[in-house]
Amino acid sequence: MIHPNNPVLLEVRGLCASVNGIDILKGLDFTVRRGEVHAIMGPNGSGKSTFAKVLAGHTAYQVTAGSVQFEGQDLLTLAPEARALAGVFLGFQYPIEIPGVANSQFLRLSYNTLQAQRGQEELDPLEFDDHVREKMKLLEMSPDFLDRSVNEGFSGGEKKRNEILQMALLEPRLAILDETDSGLDIDALRIVSQGVNQLSNPDNAVILVTHYQRLLNYIVPDYVHVMEAGRIVKTGGKELALDLEARGYDWVSADHEAASHNEVNA
Repeated sequence: MIHPNNPVLLEVRGLCASVNGIDILKGLDFTVRRGEVHAIMGPNGSGKSTFAKVLAGHTAYQVTAGSVQFEGQDLLTLAPEARALAGVFLGFQYPIEIPGVANSQFLRLSYNTLQAQRGQEELDPLEFDDHVREKMKLLEMSPDFLDRSVNEGFSGGEKKRNEILQMALLEPRLAILDETDSGLDIDALRIVSQGVNQLSNPDNAVILVTHYQRLLNYIVPDYVHVMEAGRIVKTGGKELALDLEARGYDWVSADHEAASHNEVNA
C-alpha cells in the first residue's frame, strides 16, 4: 500500500558515488516514506548493490556529490555503526562467515547494543534465548543454529534466513535487502519472504534490490524502480516488474533515451 501522506524516512538527492576511481552512481534521486516497500531492479552493473552499500556506509565507496537524509539526519556524516544504531539495516547478498563466534553471542550483543542505544532494557542470556527462539519460529529455523558459528557451514538459504533473523531482532527503521533472493530455492524464498512481510509495519520501510520478479510475488512492492548507469530511469507499480520479466530491460533504455532526447529538443 502506497503511503503518500506518511512522513519521509529517506530522501536521496543527486547522489554520486565511485569505487576505485570509477563513477557508479551518477545523480540518483530516491524517496522512501514510512510504511513503503520499494524494489530496485536493473541489469548487472547498473549500480543497485552500490546504492545499497553506500546507504549502509561501506568504506570502499566514495560519495562525490549529493545528499542523503534519514529521518532528518545527514546520513553521509555517520559512520557505518552509527547508521546501524540509527536504524539502517543491510542484508547482504553474500553474508560472511565468522568462525569461532557463536551465532547466539553475536545476535545477543547486536540486540543489546541497540537496546542500550534506544534506552531500553538489555536481556541476559536466558531472557535473550527465549526471545530469539520466538523470532526463529518466523523463519522456521532450528534452535541448533544458535550454537553454530555465524554463517559457518550454512547453506545459502540458511545464511539468508539468518540475515532476516537479525532484521527481526534489530527492528530497523529502514531495511535494505541486497538480492536476498539470490541462491534460494522455492521453499527458502517463501520462508524468507514470509519473515520480511511479518516484520514490515507502518513505521518502517523496506528496499529490495533484486534481479528477479519472482521475489515480488511474495513481497509485493509499492514501487518498482529500474536503475541504469547509476540512475533511476523508470518507476512504476508492481506491474512494472512483470513487464521487465516479459520484455527485459532494453525497452526501458529505449524509452529513457527517447524521453531525454525530447527534453533536450523541447
